[in-house]
Amino acid sequence: MRLLFMGSGGFALPSLRVLLDSSHQVLALITQPDKPAGRGHELRMPKTKSLALERGIAVHQPPKVRAEPAVEIVRGLAPDAIVVVAYGQIIPASILEIPPRGIVNVHGSLLPRYRGAAPIQWAIARGETETGVTTMLMDAGLDTGPILLRREVAISEDDTGGTLEAKLAPIGAELLLETLSLEERGDLVPVPQDDAQATLAPRIKKEDALVDWSGSATEIHRRVRAFDPWPVAFVPLDSGRADLLRIWKTRVAPPGSAEAAPGCIVAIEGEGLTVACGGRTALIVEQVQPAGKGRMTGSAFARGKRLRAGDFLGLPRPTQP
Repeated sequence: MRLLFMGSGGFALPSLRVLLDSSHQVLALITQPDKPAGRGHELRMPKTKSLALERGIAVHQPPKVRAEPAVEIVRGLAPDAIVVVAYGQIIPASILEIPPRGIVNVHGSLLPRYRGAAPIQWAIARGETETGVTTMLMDAGLDTGPILLRREVAISEDDTGGTLEAKLAPIGAELLLETLSLEERGDLVPVPQDDAQATLAPRIKKEDALVDWSGSATEIHRRVRAFDPWPVAFVPLDSGRADLLRIWKTRVAPPGSAEAAPGCIVAIEGEGLTVACGGRTALIVEQVQPAGKGRMTGSAFARGKRLRAGDFLGLPRPTQP
């Protein structure tokens, strides 16, 4: 088939690669515009753009895909079908109606669960033990189209947002090829989603990674894993939040480790520091990163800041009434 690929992030890379290596013809890539990144704010191209340029594939980067110039690009390419993987913009109806064989989306969850922009991260944050990949036929809703194929994947206890994405991305590529093969043979049977089973996975904001010590140690630990490698769990070291401490690695302390207010350091030993959390639970903070510095153990950070048991990690100790 003559295919147009729309995708931007690392999750999309394996899918683009397998299509380029297949018998299908990839007409072009539509991806997000280059964006400034890092301390120098140098423009960084999407990962899919780098691959497309290496393979000699035309690249289009419309700021708004719903704008008429972008729609005209798609009309001019006249694809048989469009493949969308981690593109980052909502596909308008004006594009949905163009390809005669529809638009296939590769989504990083078992739809209808975790519809939205960040299904991988929220599955970890909410304590799921299983997720997967779904291919679906896109419609005008938010990940509401008919399901084509699904494949389940276990979430391990040490999976992060990054490691789980790395597991799911190649599986999504395999499922995409299988979906397109079935479509070519006329053997694909779309199945409507059960909206009653739907849950949402909204776009992640940096504020979502702010650690709230009043939550349980298990809840905080899941969010530390989920938001690795972005935006990374953090606590502010001053009231203005200008000086932040990133938290990269934690583990839940054994029961009975905390009899203190949430946020209070109850022990500093080995490579970690133990912080009291809500519900009389505690979290062992094993790896952190102060602003402008490299990663270090929790205990090394505590020694450098001369922290002791009884001090609070992050926000200042609350004023007693």
